[in-house]
Amino acid sequence: MKVALVNPSWSYEGSVYFGCREPHLPLELGYSKAQLEADGHEVLMLDGQIQQLDNSELAASVAEFSPGMTVVTTAPTYLFWRCAPPELRVPAEFLSHLGRDGGRTVAVGPHGSATPAPTLNKLGADVVVRGECEEVIAELANTADWSAVPSTARLVEGNAVCNRAAHASRFVDHAALRWPSEWLSRHIHHHHRFDDRKEGFGAEVEASRGCPYNCSFCAKIDYRDAYRRRNHDIIVEEIDRLIDQGVGYIYFIDEIFLPQKALLEALVDRDVSFGVQTRIDLWKPDLLELLGAAGCVSIEAGLESLTVEGREMLAKRCRLGTEELAELLILARRHVPFVQANLIGVVEDDQRLVDYWRGRLISNGVWANEPVPLYPYPSSPSYRRLWGEPDDRAWERAHEHYLASFGKFSDIQESRPRPLRELESACCRV
Repeated sequence: MKVALVNPSWSYEGSVYFGCREPHLPLELGYSKAQLEADGHEVLMLDGQIQQLDNSELAASVAEFSPGMTVVTTAPTYLFWRCAPPELRVPAEFLSHLGRDGGRTVAVGPHGSATPAPTLNKLGADVVVRGECEEVIAELANTADWSAVPSTARLVEGNAVCNRAAHASRFVDHAALRWPSEWLSRHIHHHHRFDDRKEGFGAEVEASRGCPYNCSFCAKIDYRDAYRRRNHDIIVEEIDRLIDQGVGYIYFIDEIFLPQKALLEALVDRDVSFGVQTRIDLWKPDLLELLGAAGCVSIEAGLESLTVEGREMLAKRCRLGTEELAELLILARRHVPFVQANLIGVVEDDQRLVDYWRGRLISNGVWANEPVPLYPYPSSPSYRRLWGEPDDRAWERAHEHYLASFGKFSDIQESRPRPLRELESACCRV
């Protein structure tokens, strides 16, 4: 079968979007391509941002390829499945341009994983994948009877029929990815890097997937939940391939980059810098030193709150106090050029204490951002604590709550976000 895999051309105007707006490698499509080709399928993989194609041009390329199945993502790369744009206007616009010229259509991403019925209705896709998508996409390509494929949902007489629970892939043996050199040559962005020694192209790599913690704000229920570590030799093979193609910086998109001594020791001998997102309370002083020696130049540490009460409210399960966390962050900064304590707005936090600890960290070279208001994504514990299991209005409910609850938004939002219905009105079916 011919299969088209499409990361659409993203637009974030008016959106609630906490992710980076630069192009990033669509890892979920890369894994899917590898599995499909191993099964003998012919694959066209497109990325609107990296290839600088708008959604009409992407649709035209797919139509020319004439696939039997087209897959479109509802979030810009796995890195941002946890904070995807709530609206579906971008994939809907692509599918509208495509019409029936792409064969049967499949949507993958956090929207269909948590709320399959409205995702199907808004996009008009034939099927949505619930959960991690690589292996499910391969199953869809290998069978004509999509009704029997697990972890999918489709509309039957206007009602969503879900076949079993959301999927968690094996992941540990996912193949080393191969990216077109022309894609990498356009990937000049070094994600979450702020020092001035940028050399080579940027790229993203996934060394582990899932997280053993269940913080209230994290949108990972139904997908990317159970912690799995990818095979060491496969990761090193993928990194060596990227270095040979001119990549000088890698960002590990792992939900939580846990200390992996063997991987860090392998990176010491390679001419590449990298960034990670992690929990600072999981690192010992000797491993922080090794992290720096291995080439780490950026740490985004999910501290979330600078008070014990705030961390407890967020279910951080952190055994260290603020003083100990601050000391570890300051120690990390001795080895790594940029360290950020990532903060979320928490009503339990005493503003005077927040100001004190932010000032102390910043004076020691650790960046602590202004706390960001919390968005209750439907796949987060915070949503379910407020309203229970997500229903067909889950994204609308979360969006309305967010806009009504805050007068000031994060410093990465261009302006006050627009209502969800307004964002989706031009291209979504309902």
